[in-house]
Amino acid sequence: MSPALVLEFILLAALWGSSFLFMRLGAAEFGALPTAGLRVALASLFLLPAFLVPGVWSDFVRRAKPILFVGLLNSGIPFALFAFAVMHITTGLTSILNATVPLLGAVVAWLWLKDRPGGSRMLGLAIGFAGVTLLVIGKSGATGVAGAGAESTGTTLLAMGACLLATLCYGIAASFTKRYLTGAHPLATATGSQIGAALGLALPTLWLWPEQPVSPTAWGALAAVALFCTAIAYILFFRIIEKAGPSKALTVTFLVPVFALLYGVFFLGERITPWMVICGLIIVCGTALSTGLVRLQWLERRASA
Repeated sequence: MSPALVLEFILLAALWGSSFLFMRLGAAEFGALPTAGLRVALASLFLLPAFLVPGVWSDFVRRAKPILFVGLLNSGIPFALFAFAVMHITTGLTSILNATVPLLGAVVAWLWLKDRPGGSRMLGLAIGFAGVTLLVIGKSGATGVAGAGAESTGTTLLAMGACLLATLCYGIAASFTKRYLTGAHPLATATGSQIGAALGLALPTLWLWPEQPVSPTAWGALAAVALFCTAIAYILFFRIIEKAGPSKALTVTFLVPVFALLYGVFFLGERITPWMVICGLIIVCGTALSTGLVRLQWLERRASA
């Protein structure tokens, strides 16, 4: 990648890494569902000018139903699940679990699109899921709790399960997009999906709207996560896909936890445990293999023999 594209890549990782911090600040006062609903609603408003780009509006109209539906899978439901998770576990731990997105995406593509992984990718799936299992049953489940008060083990595991369910939604959305939205204009998909998520979360957001006044800090956090971590980040992501291809764009997932962990330490006083780091490295290695970013040639030859 060119130096300019590398800078965009790092900026995207920094933006997505900060989304966990902003969600934590917003969800503490808004609650999980209103946080997600407001995030996609504001992102929709920020992205609306994209419809003025030639061809974007007409493409959206032709594919409106699948684009609106994928918005729930790729934004609405995952954002709500992550907003719930960051209220109960650290943002760093949440971001490490978020790094399993390509891992679960490979499994969904295998089961749904019959995209059977080769030898090294199969090994990567096994390594990645081993890392997730160790993370769930290890010390991070007890020490990766958000805030000063101790959460019960059940609540912590529920929050970690919410993260994994969110990453599964991302994986399903990726295969759905490949099957039904191939060739769609990226801006039509990005903008339309946020509108679909906003429509899907509108009623739950209104029903669960906080009764107490919300501080300017929480409002600012949600405005930031909508503008920077959603609207601008989507544009950067699609630019990187266009210039460098999806495989290289996918590697941003590996860098996101680094920024999220740093933000959590400096702004929230969170603690990084050695167990989290070890399990995170195992997950990243497994993901790199399972997505084909790294290949073991000897294993590929043995699997095809």
